[in-house]
Amino acid sequence: MCEAEKKDLYAVLGASPSDSVQQLRHRYQQLALQYHPDRLRGECPTEAESGLEKFLEVDAAWRILSDQNSRRQYDLQRRAQELKQDWPVDSTVYLEDMTWDKDEGVYSYCCRCGGGFSVSEEEVEEETQRRQHDDEEEETVEGQHRGVVVCCDTCSLSVYVTWSRHQQTPTLKCL
Repeated sequence: MCEAEKKDLYAVLGASPSDSVQQLRHRYQQLALQYHPDRLRGECPTEAESGLEKFLEVDAAWRILSDQNSRRQYDLQRRAQELKQDWPVDSTVYLEDMTWDKDEGVYSYCCRCGGGFSVSEEEVEEETQRRQHDDEEEETVEGQHRGVVVCCDTCSLSVYVTWSRHQQTPTLKCL
């Protein structure tokens, strides 16, 4: 997808997918007037620059959503992206908030159903090593987190267990 399609074009216009072309046009016109470069000429350079970026973003969204065929294509791509999600995740849990069971060698966290989520030390180490290997091949962002999706042992909920990329696994935390 191109850069303009990575953002939700409806959100750029402050609209919803169910809005008519007339409603989209009205939102476009409001935003185009608000962020038009001629209107922001007297502003400080950084405000004018951010206004120009916003104007171009609004204009790109309007170009796609104003045409019936390109809008239909965009809606299909958007829907396909929604359906492509790997796994529905109920919430994010930090490894530091999980309970370490030294005897079992697992981190555990209680689910709201009464069941539990558990991650073995081996899984944490495997993911850590895999991410470190990926980091060596690519440029990484400072403070990036790593993690795994874990399913409850009783119900269908799942959580994303995450920990800092630079943090050692807290195996010393015992109960």
